[in-house]
Amino acid sequence: MAKKTPGGGKDEAVNLTWWQLSLIGVGCIIGTGFFLASSIAIKMTGPSVILAFIMAASATYIVFEALAKMSAKDPQKGSFRTYAKKAYGRWAGFSSGWVYWCSEILIIGSQLTAISLLSRFWFPNVKLWIFASIYAFCGLLVLFIGAKAFGKIESIFAVMKIAAIFMFIVIAILALTGTIEGNPKGGIPQTATGFFPNGIIGFWSALLFAFFAHGGIEVMGVMAIHLKNKEDAPKSGKVMLGLLGIIYVTAISLALLLIPYDKFKDDKSPFVEALSVFSNIDFFPHVFTAAIIIAGFSTMSASLFSVTTILLTISEEGDAPKLFSKETKKKFKMPLPAIALTSTGLVLSIVTSLLLPGEVYEYITTAAALMLLYNWLFILIMYHRLIEPTTGDKVKRVIGMILIVAAVSGTLLHKTTRPGFFISLVFLAVIGIVILLLRKKWEREETQNNA
Repeated sequence: MAKKTPGGGKDEAVNLTWWQLSLIGVGCIIGTGFFLASSIAIKMTGPSVILAFIMAASATYIVFEALAKMSAKDPQKGSFRTYAKKAYGRWAGFSSGWVYWCSEILIIGSQLTAISLLSRFWFPNVKLWIFASIYAFCGLLVLFIGAKAFGKIESIFAVMKIAAIFMFIVIAILALTGTIEGNPKGGIPQTATGFFPNGIIGFWSALLFAFFAHGGIEVMGVMAIHLKNKEDAPKSGKVMLGLLGIIYVTAISLALLLIPYDKFKDDKSPFVEALSVFSNIDFFPHVFTAAIIIAGFSTMSASLFSVTTILLTISEEGDAPKLFSKETKKKFKMPLPAIALTSTGLVLSIVTSLLLPGEVYEYITTAAALMLLYNWLFILIMYHRLIEPTTGDKVKRVIGMILIVAAVSGTLLHKTTRPGFFISLVFLAVIGIVILLLRKKWEREETQNNA
């Protein structure tokens, strides 16, 4: 039986090659987490941010490899939440799906707010809600066009984002070699203290933001069912994350060579700041701001596609009202109720981001980022139940879990992220209470099905 997709009713004949999925992955991952939030990590830990990004990239690959192997063996539209249900039962699938949906909706709102603020770089007098509404509408249009066109659009966005980063790399090299006039004031640390200026605590606290820059692999898991050869999923992730690792580390290293780490600002792109001392490249802030907006819109669209797909599977399997998997009866069949709920969550997230005090909303989005990591940890926990792991798989699994736990626990060490950790526990507690309330209903349904 054909499967439903968010924007195209029945599953379209989408046959992706491994390199196309790699490009989609780049499009889904490179976003405001790298272009903007990486400056927070730099401020927290200095040059050792490079090590933080290498560790985050390693953990991301371990998680994606586990997800890809499960997808290759048993392709499922519900991806990780379906595997959670198979591994540990209905409570696991329910919690995994709703934790992901809630976290992504909140992150989508923060991305919309970020790119709306950036758009005021050119139009300072336009209200934020107008930009947010325009970008939200365009994001929903991408959702409606279906999986086939979505893949093509994300591939185009990926090329544009990579091109923007390469442009920074080239300009930075020209600046460091004296081809462009200026006075680079960064440098290579000569001691351990110089590499870890804020000590192990600063480094530990910054890990979350390095992980945040790699968020989006869940969308690749959802899109993996469209591969021509399902066994190519691990190779796709290996190429994509290898490329990202090289790009990320190179770009951040060059930025640190241009200006000292303590000159970066939390609310500014580190790459724009790094080149701000070179007055003869005035065009760069305009080009790179446009690149950041494209990146934020791209990851926001990918998240919309993913959360709607997950909501469909939650509904189809009885963990949400059946209404949300109901299609329209017109020529272009679409699960409009699911899209409507995602749109409602999107609107509420935008309103919340615009009305709540900045610090409060930052705490909530930090909590949402942590909830993504909880899902990553759960992917590694359930992996051994569905796939017979090799010795190497077992070792990588343990390493990945240690790195994720380190990133999560590091939020307790800094006043900026500590409230977000406790808010994430509140979200988990609410979902846990709902599961406890539904357990008797699930038991009755299981008894009836077995009768």
